[in-house]
Amino acid sequence: MRRTYAKALILGLASVILSACDIEIVPVDSQPTQTSAPSSSRAVTSRSSMRSFAEVQRRVEPVAEQMCRANTRGVNCDFRIIVDDRANQPPNAFQTLDENKRPIIGFTASLIEDTRNQDELAFIMGHEAAHHIQGHIAQSQQSALEGAVAATILAQILGASAANTELAQRAGATVNARRFSKEFELEADSLGTVIAARAGYNPVRGAEYFNRIPDPGNQFLGTHPPNAERIQVVRRTAARL
Repeated sequence: MRRTYAKALILGLASVILSACDIEIVPVDSQPTQTSAPSSSRAVTSRSSMRSFAEVQRRVEPVAEQMCRANTRGVNCDFRIIVDDRANQPPNAFQTLDENKRPIIGFTASLIEDTRNQDELAFIMGHEAAHHIQGHIAQSQQSALEGAVAATILAQILGASAANTELAQRAGATVNARRFSKEFELEADSLGTVIAARAGYNPVRGAEYFNRIPDPGNQFLGTHPPNAERIQVVRRTAARL
């Protein structure tokens, strides 16, 4: 198969792997590209939690945008921060790009409720902003494309059928995209620490959030490193500030 076809198959794959985080709190079901849901399906988020989130956004967003402009060229640094307020969504934060390459940082309402203080919110927001500043989506997409192409060539050499070649292509894209996933998470933890600190928060206290979530361990081709390793990176980075 041609390289262009391989690229089409892995489009968006890297964004999904990385997501595995204006004073505008935008519910997902109010965006033009989404289907509106009944108000009863909204997650319950306390006013105090949303006030804390808005305050963290007010302080962290300009710092993240300044660091983005200082460390990138030709990159859109106008972050849009949104809240997915659908019910039954697990605690999660993610970073992605819209169709105009504007960076989006998303939080589920359940994650906002799950955090215990503004330091945790600030660290998570800084971490997601760091993914964009460090170009992790583009790097993962390129790595996935290279894996898909290599798997396609190998499958064709071995005389695989079209269906098996496509399966090999998808597997190659996934494996290669995940090769650097843990490294990207640690890089984002380090830069996220700097962003949170410059916004006036305590990132070491913020990283205590890792003590309350399931530990992925050091799995082969896992998307996230062990929680203890992430906490160590935050502490080392904060000690150097």
